[in-house]
This record gives sequence, structure tokens and C-alpha cells, in this order.
Amino acid sequence: MIDFELTETQKMMVGTARDFGKEVLGPAEVALDRIADPAEAYESELFRKTLAGAYALGFHKMALPEERGGLGLDPQTTGLVWEELARWGPGLTASLLPAATVPRLVALLAGNKPELVDRFVTPFCEDEQGTHMSGWCSSEAEVGSDGKRYDDPSVKHLTTATRTSGGWVINGAKSDFISNGGIADVHLVFACVDPAQGIRGSGAFIVPADLPGVSTGKPLDKTGLRTLNQAAVYFDDVEIPESYLLFPHGDGYPMLHNSIITVGNLGVGYLALGLMRAAYEDALVYARERVQGGKPIAEHQLIADKLFEAYQAIESARALLWKGSWLSKKSFPGDLKTSLAAKIYATEQAVHHTAEMVQILGGYGISKEYTAEKLARDALLLRIMDGTNETLMIKAAALL
Repeated sequence: MIDFELTETQKMMVGTARDFGKEVLGPAEVALDRIADPAEAYESELFRKTLAGAYALGFHKMALPEERGGLGLDPQTTGLVWEELARWGPGLTASLLPAATVPRLVALLAGNKPELVDRFVTPFCEDEQGTHMSGWCSSEAEVGSDGKRYDDPSVKHLTTATRTSGGWVINGAKSDFISNGGIADVHLVFACVDPAQGIRGSGAFIVPADLPGVSTGKPLDKTGLRTLNQAAVYFDDVEIPESYLLFPHGDGYPMLHNSIITVGNLGVGYLALGLMRAAYEDALVYARERVQGGKPIAEHQLIADKLFEAYQAIESARALLWKGSWLSKKSFPGDLKTSLAAKIYATEQAVHHTAEMVQILGGYGISKEYTAEKLARDALLLRIMDGTNETLMIKAAALL
């Protein structure tokens, strides 16, 4: 049976995340969220300084193997840390989640492509300034939810990769929703090699952001998760060597894509869990202090019910996410339908209960004096991150 007792390593990592979150991440998240121009926020010293603090503590490389310079932590431990960081700064934590995409994939393939380790893994693991991070360039203006239709040859990435004598040439554009799109120094790009195979005809390529022909759009001005940089990425005759092809097109594409979805959706679920917990904990403190009708509002039945239902949702979501992480630890990348169930449940509950915590605070719930309104805005984006819940539910149901 699963043991719910945390190990000493897990206690230490969660404690470190809690201290960093309370002292650094939380205040920075609130301040950056309030900057009207997102470009100004991402270019600010506060943004870079906060990322540097997270990198200095190793939060960016938790899942990378120790022999490659990472911390070598298992999925359960990293999940605990993601929850704690998201409790204080869900947007900045969302920036860290895809940051290691390229280094992690390179590390997994190190036996086949050892020359890439020095180029992409070692500098990332040694980074304590937050200058090395990845963008995951999959979605396009015309390929969003359709990107999961592996067996429909009419659906394909419009970004293309054409083989040359020395490697590949990448052309195309990725959508405004590329996480870290405007600040990443390297991208994992899904580009069509064989249009006849549809989405299966796409390969996965490493594309450094400083190559000639790579450019980005303006950062997306969003309702929530405003501290997560998202921007379009463009490729105009970008030349890369043959070795930068990480995964070839063909039948291996669904396996790669599903593996990323399996791991990525757990990460999004932990973001939802952390911010839902933040809204609940803040509302609980307020409800114990706010007196109406001659007693703290926490003692009124309707308010007590809202608080308990939030507590119940937090505990349930955490249990489902822990199971998904346990399955990922047992056999990487884990079980897709469990990860999807955990993400869908956690994000749906987060949207509902952050709104309910706003209601408990009443007028203060919509005031920026408290973080309740921000958390409610943040939660809305998680229902569509890494795939809309509606399309993910269809995908999960087909696996039953």
C-alpha cells in the first residue's frame, strides 16, 4: 500500500519551497501581476531576480538525473514541490514547469546523442540565473485541440521541416500560447516532415532561439497567470543540424506526445491544487476574523459549508494527483487516463472553489488588497492549459 508519510528529503524540499514561496515568490507574483504591460513585467529586474532565486535552489532541474547535474527527484517529490510553489506563485511556477523540456529529453536520449548534453543539459543544470529555459512549440493558429487527432491524415502541423544535405530547415509559426515563448533560449518544435501522415508526420526538433530566422511575437496580455510568459514563435528558413532532430516522425509521435501530456497534465493539476489551497487558506483566516451577526463568519453554516467543500476538493485532488505521480514513478511516464483525470478534476475544482472563496471575502474578494481575485483569474486559465478539459475528457474516456 502507498505510505502517506513524507520522507526526510520530501520534507526538506517542501520546506525550502515554502520558505522561498512565502518570502520571495509570493510577493513577486503579486507585484508582477499588477504591471499593466506584460512585456514590461518580463523585462523587469524583479522577474529575472525571482527566476534566478528559483534556479539557485534547483527547482528548475528537480526531475533531471543526478549524473547529468540534476537533483534526481522522483515524480512524487517534484509534485509536492510544485504544489507548494504554486500555493505562493502559480504563474511563476508555471514558467518553471516547461523550462526543462529540452534538457530532460536530451538527458533521456543521452546514450544516442551524447554531443547534445554539453550543449543543452550541462549549462541548464549549472544555471543559477534563470537564463536557460525551454519553450514547447506545438500548438499553432490552426492546430490546437486537433493536435491530438493522430489518425486523421487531414490534420497536420503547418510548420514544416525540410531535410537538406547538412540537416533541416524549419519554416512556420507557433501560436500565441507558447509557454516561455518570448523568453526561452531554446525551443522544442513540432514540425511536419511528411504531410501524408498528418500529425504523425511531425518530428520533434531542438531549435535554439538565437539562430537566424527565429523571432517572437508580443507577450500575450492575459486575464490570469500573467507572470507566465506566453508568445508566438516564428521560424523563417531556420537551419539546424541533423542531430537536432530528437524524435523522428511516424508511429513514435503519438507515444512522445502522449508521454508529454501524461507528465504535463500532472504538473498543471499541481498548479491548480496549489492555488486552490492558497485561496482556501486565505479565506479561512479571513472567515475566522471577520465578525458579522455577532460571531465570526466561519461559524455561520453557509460559510462553514463553503470552507469544508473547498477542503474536501483539495484533499481529493491531491490524492488523485499523488496516484498519478506514483504511477509515473512506478513506470515512466505513468498512466495517461489517470493524469488526465487528475488534471481535469483539480482544475475544475480550482475554478469553482476560488470563486467561492471570493464570495466568502465579499467586497474584499474583488479587491486587490487580497489575492482571492487574482487566484480566481489564474484558475480559469488552467482549464485550457495543456489541452482544454473538454477535449482531454474525450481523449481520456476513449482509454477506458
